[in-house]
Amino acid sequence: MPRWATSHLALAVGAAVTAACISACGASRPAPPPSQPVSYVGLPLRQVADLALPDSASRFDYESIDPLRRTLYIAHLDASSIVVVNLATQQVQADLHGIAEVHGVLAAPSLGRLFASATGSGQVVMIWERTGRILARAPAGVYPDGIAYDPVKQEAFVSDESGGVETVIDARDGRRIATIGLGGQAGNVQYDDQTGDVLADVQTRNVVAVIDPASNRVVRDIALLGCDHDHGLYLDEKSRLAFVACDGNARLLVLGLTHYAVRQNLRVGEDPDVLAFDPSLHRLYVAAESGVVTVFGERGRSLVTLGRKFLATEAHTVAVDPVTHLVYFALQDIGGKPVLRIMAPVR
Repeated sequence: MPRWATSHLALAVGAAVTAACISACGASRPAPPPSQPVSYVGLPLRQVADLALPDSASRFDYESIDPLRRTLYIAHLDASSIVVVNLATQQVQADLHGIAEVHGVLAAPSLGRLFASATGSGQVVMIWERTGRILARAPAGVYPDGIAYDPVKQEAFVSDESGGVETVIDARDGRRIATIGLGGQAGNVQYDDQTGDVLADVQTRNVVAVIDPASNRVVRDIALLGCDHDHGLYLDEKSRLAFVACDGNARLLVLGLTHYAVRQNLRVGEDPDVLAFDPSLHRLYVAAESGVVTVFGERGRSLVTLGRKFLATEAHTVAVDPVTHLVYFALQDIGGKPVLRIMAPVR
């Protein structure tokens, strides 16, 4: 039976489990605090539901939302699958297998494509969103991880973390068209829609590399004073700010994109990983490997801390729906089962 057909079979079961979980899981006992508790202020979030997820209680990685199709994609790394959640119904829609040790996942709504980094096979996989069918696979280095999409050139940029390069993929046919050396380990990568540049963390050099997609060359390195091992990255193009998560010293840098100067150096939870931003509420969510989540509010071109708290073990990945403002944390082990914790912002 095809994988997609198997996914639809799982959907019926998942929907029943989901309904039961929404009524019961929200009252489940919270995860234990860290072994060395820190006094954190509360989070400006309230729990809405825990949605049961398929497969094993094992590690997740990146999440990506397609706001046009009202769909959330979750990389279930240890299950080598992508969980597809319908945001309109808050139910699991499909479970796409066959993507070995999937780390990165990114929807390109204008193309109807989904890109996934299959670290286990050293590939980037291109998937048709409408059917879940794999359209192409291309080599993407030693350890493909984060992904960015350039909608102008219709190209995907995939960070090869330990290989130290960005792999460039033609988003129309999935072919590898270039590799760009960074001179160090590649962290996350983002596309700047104001300049057309691609920015990539170079975590072993503590710089952000600025890539010109026209030439597929690094045209500038931005030094990150006060950062140890920049891994997470998010751009707020409207405010001309970059948010850089430094997992070596638990700091978040606010970098101005006009003059490439560090504006702020802020505390976050240990081992910060994935960042998500709500452009309407001007809130930044920083999820850390330590299970600590930090929420910032954007005030002008600066951030203020709204809350920081241990949420759950390995609560290191997050996505926010720009339409409903709901925040989604894929949690690997709540009572022995994987769940998607859905939370709503509290003003």
